[in-house]
Amino acid sequence: MWCKDSVVRAGLMLAMPLALTVAACSAEPSGESAEQTSAAVAADAVEGAEVARLDAGLDAVIAPGTQVERVATGYVFVEGPLWRNGELWFSDLRGNTLNAIGADGRARVLMKQAGGLESFPEGAYGGSNGMAIDQDGSVLLAQHGLRRIVRLDDQFQPTPVIERFEGKRLNSPNDMTFHPDGSLWFTDPPFGLTGQDEDPAKEVAFNGVYRWADGKLQAMIRDLPRPNGLAFSPDGKVLYVANSGPDMFIMRYDVGANGRLSNGRHFADFPQRGAKPPADVPDGLRVDSEGNVWATGPGGIRIITPDGRQLGQIRLPEVAANLAFGGPDLKTLYITASTSVYRMPTLVAGARPVYPK
Repeated sequence: MWCKDSVVRAGLMLAMPLALTVAACSAEPSGESAEQTSAAVAADAVEGAEVARLDAGLDAVIAPGTQVERVATGYVFVEGPLWRNGELWFSDLRGNTLNAIGADGRARVLMKQAGGLESFPEGAYGGSNGMAIDQDGSVLLAQHGLRRIVRLDDQFQPTPVIERFEGKRLNSPNDMTFHPDGSLWFTDPPFGLTGQDEDPAKEVAFNGVYRWADGKLQAMIRDLPRPNGLAFSPDGKVLYVANSGPDMFIMRYDVGANGRLSNGRHFADFPQRGAKPPADVPDGLRVDSEGNVWATGPGGIRIITPDGRQLGQIRLPEVAANLAFGGPDLKTLYITASTSVYRMPTLVAGARPVYPK
């Protein structure tokens, strides 16, 4: 079980003091729909948010006294954040909308039925999820509902890009990122299927990590039970993949020519709770320009150096699912957490995407 003032490193529970606390009065999420809250939302410091300084090195990454703000709320389950053209795009995976928060602070709906289906059972995760900017500046979007990756045009009309592996429908493409060589990588867990691995509609036997290059789809990893978030080191030589369960950990792989992976090993391990998404499990992750890994997981977001040293932990009053760096200098961390979107400034910029816009 996760203790309030502790950290997991290399699978060990290490007692650590809580050095930095962020707390201020704030209204709780209203539970209203995204459309009802699409007007301007004031950014407020968040009661129950705290940053634990677990290593002195954190001070070079997050300034002491930094506050976490809630910038939008009233969604069902937010995921897949992407910084694009000076604003944050994000999915409501259960609300079935694609949304944005503009430079003016106003939250709005960009696309309804973003997962590709008009409707799906209550409680299911049939909306859209992860996104990435392609070389031409267009957005690639993972659609859980139709189990595919699509390209959005300027009118938010989707064109299918990847739907099948060896003739079989994908499970539910989840998170995606580009490697510096221009290849697209994505995870394909079963979370969008009502019965997950036992769902009769599941066609691919494994839950894979895929590489898409030159019109060819390759399954690069087949042995992770629940692959979820993924990211490359700034130089593209290391791939990190979060595994959501039943055992919860982050894998690290060396990346060679043509995406060849080797030397896979555990980078970080988490306390085991037997939980399933959207519970508090390893989910999204990002890498900053110094190579540090920012990973969601039980107890909040961990900041981990490339050699596995944990610098700190960001805890929120809601379960953090994913995160992205934004702002003109990529020094604002945006966090999608259950019903709300949060942000905080950082001293270190996020790693620049392969195709920024």
